[in-house]
Amino acid sequence: MPVSIIHEYLMHAVYFAPRGRYRLLALGGNLAHRYLSPEDHLIGFVGDAGAGKSLLIRGMFPGLELTNDDDGINVRPLPLLDDFEKKHFRSRTYHLDMRFEMAFTQPWIIVEAVQEAIKHDRRVIVEHFDLLYSMLKMNAQILIGIGEEVIVTRPNIFGPEPQEIVDIVYESLIYRKMAHTAEDITGLVLEHEFGIKRPKVHSDIKHGFVLEFEEIPNIDLNSLEKRVKEVIDKDICIYYHDETNIKIGESLVFPCTGPRLHVKRTSEIMNFRLVKEFKWDPIDQLYVLVGLVGPVVEGDSLVTPPDQFQLMRRARRRSKQIT
Repeated sequence: MPVSIIHEYLMHAVYFAPRGRYRLLALGGNLAHRYLSPEDHLIGFVGDAGAGKSLLIRGMFPGLELTNDDDGINVRPLPLLDDFEKKHFRSRTYHLDMRFEMAFTQPWIIVEAVQEAIKHDRRVIVEHFDLLYSMLKMNAQILIGIGEEVIVTRPNIFGPEPQEIVDIVYESLIYRKMAHTAEDITGLVLEHEFGIKRPKVHSDIKHGFVLEFEEIPNIDLNSLEKRVKEVIDKDICIYYHDETNIKIGESLVFPCTGPRLHVKRTSEIMNFRLVKEFKWDPIDQLYVLVGLVGPVVEGDSLVTPPDQFQLMRRARRRSKQIT
């Protein structure tokens, strides 16, 4: 039973998925505070490998021991299954990566363990919930998808079903990776070739990135775009180096707060371009450099960010059709 108006009437909420580790953890904390209820027993996460599900879960549930993550296996045997076999659920909250666990355990056993834990008033957090849903025959009380955006929903008997969220976030994740790699290459070129220190302040837009400066840098944006494109066209490999750095090519180590969230090769970045002017943000008093990736929607300009408010566009289209 919902404990607040937000829980009862939430249809869906959409956030930009941060590319940095600490911003993603902070978003997780905010989502837990805003949307999580003490009575939520089944929480599902969907999104492709490397999207940041584990970090989001750590932000939402501080102190929870994840059974596995990008660094490897943390706990074996799986605590949920171990307690299910012993018929004694010792923890209040359990974590389960369905894609990982299906390599070791029959799905019907996992389904029974989840059902039994919920009956005993325990909470189960399931990554790749879409793989469990078809057998469990029960939707999550909170369903969260992460791709280029983070989508938060409270499903009811009419949906949304996990596959609906999967179809959105799996398709959009590549743009988040492309934008992140393009952002770091732009920062690299700015620092190493234009002598401009990489700005610490940055934010997100759909299919792109934003770098913010206190003063307008004395650079030619056409030259910067050309140079970044030349680096992209070299088809350089991007590697995870450690938690705070990536490796560009075979030797260049470059600082990055989200080193796992990149395309594998620069040639995977599609249609990179810069907006050829610095935008002024009158509220934050900053000059903004905007970079874009991905296809251009028919009718839009090359230098116009994709429409972030699709529901408004669709509503206008429906209104025109009706009138």
